[in-house]
Amino acid sequence: MMGIAALHPSYDIYNFLGHEVESSAAPVYNPRAYRHQVTTMPTSPPLQSRAGAAARRCAELNEIFTLHRLFLLRLLICLFGVALAGARTSHAQAQNYPTKPIKLIVPFPPGAGTDAVARLVAQKLGEQMNGTLVVDNKTGAGGAIGAEFVAHADADGYTLLFVASPFTTVAAASKTPGYDPVQQYAGVALIATGPLVYVSGPGVPAASMRELIALAKSRPGMLNYGSAGTAGINHLALELLNVRAGTKIVHVPYKGIGPATIDLLSGQIQLLTGTIPAVLPFVTQGKVKALAVTGAKRSPLLPEAQTMQEAGVADYEVYNYWGIVAPAGTPREIVVRLNAEVQKMLANPEIRERLEKDGVELTPGGPERMQAFIASDLAAWKKLIVDAKLVLE
Repeated sequence: MMGIAALHPSYDIYNFLGHEVESSAAPVYNPRAYRHQVTTMPTSPPLQSRAGAAARRCAELNEIFTLHRLFLLRLLICLFGVALAGARTSHAQAQNYPTKPIKLIVPFPPGAGTDAVARLVAQKLGEQMNGTLVVDNKTGAGGAIGAEFVAHADADGYTLLFVASPFTTVAAASKTPGYDPVQQYAGVALIATGPLVYVSGPGVPAASMRELIALAKSRPGMLNYGSAGTAGINHLALELLNVRAGTKIVHVPYKGIGPATIDLLSGQIQLLTGTIPAVLPFVTQGKVKALAVTGAKRSPLLPEAQTMQEAGVADYEVYNYWGIVAPAGTPREIVVRLNAEVQKMLANPEIRERLEKDGVELTPGGPERMQAFIASDLAAWKKLIVDAKLVLE
């Protein structure tokens, strides 16, 4: 009944039943007045009259409810039409996309390994889509500056981010990275993944990773390991080794893998990890020794290098990766279109051959694969940092 009164305040319970509102005060019994009360009591309305009034009121209420139902029906039809129009607009945008150049933000310096791959991808996608992908290097803070820029860009498909392992390692290690890899981006496509390689410098008395681990345990704190910088994948790969193998190898951060490699060759440090393309020339020249790869299987480019599992280190896999993400909220149709173009590119024999020369494995799949990979990688690095009680800032 509260619902009826709310819809039409004039219809309270007493009017609906055809009664007047009576005082709630209790009557006072007076024997002398009893006869008078009985003889002077007003005659109640006839039953038929009251029933007719109730019927009229029910009819009025039905009319009101019918009007409400018609209003709601019209409202739903209107909302459906708006949604359908929006869907058609999004579909049309995806069909015509792109209508202007697309910016591919690369958060690393020009000439770096990731930059070279990003430019190859941009060129090929532009050719396929009859458009232009412009590489824009926004560097600094381990890639965080470029990532933050894209996180706040318009979600219209015309600003994309080319990501690699620092996208998740920096976010995991920093309390205030300036971006959230999971919440602020829509995964577009995972392009490829590849292992790192542990290499030792001249004079290190270890012919394999297993021997290197034994050496490190016999000399705790005596072996130095160079990385491209704190909280990067090279750094965290070492910390994972220290946790899994029980070693105490000392981390020495550099401003890039180049300076670290120079000190490795000169004997200032004893170990580092790098991508296969970065270390392969020095391995083939006999200047450094490849001890192990960080993937689940040996690399055909370095068949002599063990896997970490073969070296006796369980639960150890570390991968660099390349992929593309867009700002969160980018229309699904555009994300799907971009993903389809990436899959087409990965099926191109020329591109496949070029990327596999870098010792990576191509990773075709939908946008969901990229999104899941980012979430999993971020969670794994966060867990390592907590387990190892690392203080990285």
